Amino acid sequence: MYKLLIRPLLFCFDPEKVHYFTFSALRVINKIPIVSSIFNSFYQFEDKRLEREVFGLKFKNPVGLAAGFDKDAKLYKELSNLGFGFIEIGTLTPKAQDGNPKKRLFRLQEDSGIINRMGFNNGGVLEAVERLKKNNGHVLIGGNIGKNKVTPNENATDDYVICFNALYDYVDYFVVNVSSPNTPGLRELQDREPLTKLLQALQDLNNQKTVTLSLSKGKPILLKIAPDLTNEQLLDIIAIVNDTKIAGVIATNTTLSRDGLQSVNKIEAGGLSGKPLTKRSTEVIRFLAEKSNHAFPIIGVGGIHTAEDAIEKLNAGASLVQLYTGFIYEGPQLIKDINKKILQLQ
Repeated sequence: MYKLLIRPLLFCFDPEKVHYFTFSALRVINKIPIVSSIFNSFYQFEDKRLEREVFGLKFKNPVGLAAGFDKDAKLYKELSNLGFGFIEIGTLTPKAQDGNPKKRLFRLQEDSGIINRMGFNNGGVLEAVERLKKNNGHVLIGGNIGKNKVTPNENATDDYVICFNALYDYVDYFVVNVSSPNTPGLRELQDREPLTKLLQALQDLNNQKTVTLSLSKGKPILLKIAPDLTNEQLLDIIAIVNDTKIAGVIATNTTLSRDGLQSVNKIEAGGLSGKPLTKRSTEVIRFLAEKSNHAFPIIGVGGIHTAEDAIEKLNAGASLVQLYTGFIYEGPQLIKDINKKILQLQ
C-alpha cells in the first residue's frame, strides 16, 4: 500500500515539508487507539530469535532507525511501534541552530537516493532531553551528537562533552558524528590526531561517570564515519578505536560522490544517501571487519532498500543495521521484511 498509494502522493511535495507532515500524521494515528493498534500490528514483528546483544545492550531486533530522521526525539515512541529494534536521535548540538538555508533536501528518484545539506538543524540538546525523560526505558535510544556550526574545530570537544553530559542519563549509547559533509570543516575532525583527542576525552569522561555514579560500566560510544575515507584512513580508524577503546563504529554516513547518478538533482551540494551508497558502505563494513579481525561491533547503514541489502551488510561484518533513505522509499514494511529474512536464514 505504501509504495502504490502513499509514496506517490507524498513524493508530489517538497521533501522537507513531507517529512514534518509525516511526523504529524504518525502522531495523530498513535493517539487513536483502534487505528493505532491496527496500524502497528500490521508492521510489528517480534520473535525472541531476533534479539541481539551488542556492546552490552540487548536489542529486540537488529534493525534500527538511523540518525537524522528524528533529530529532536519528537517521535521515537511512535517510530519504534513500526518495528524498529532501536532508534537513533540527533544529530544534537549544545545550542539550537536552524541549519543551512532551505531548500536543502532533494529526492533523486531515478537513483532511489536523497541529497541533504540540512546542517545539524535541531532544537538543542536540552530540548531533546525533556522529551527523552518520558521514555522510561521503553525504547532503546542512541544519542548522535555533534558540534554547533559556529564552534571552531579547536573547541569542538567542548561541544561534544556538553551533549554527552546532558544526554548521559537518557540514552543507551552515544554516536560521535564527525562525518557529516554539511557542517564546514567537520570532516577534518576525522583526521587521526583530532579524532583520537576527541574520542579519548569522551571515553575518559565516560570512565569518570562509572566511578562517580557507581556504575558497573559506562555508556557505549560509537564513531560514525564517512564512506569517502581511503583504506589508509580506515586503518587509522581501526587503530583509533583500539587506542581509545570505544565500543564500535557506524559505517557509513552520506557520501560526496556523485558517480553514476542519473537524476538532475545530482548537481545539488550535500551528502548523498540511498541506493547509490549500497555497495560502498558494504565495502567499508567488510574492510573494517576483516582488517580489525572483527575486534569491535559495526552498525551498517547506507543503501539498504531490500532485505537482501541488509543481509549483505550483516554478512560483511555488521552486527546491526540502520535504515534511513530505504525507509523513506520502501516504507515500514521493509523493517518486517528484513527481520523475516534474518529468521529464514538462521
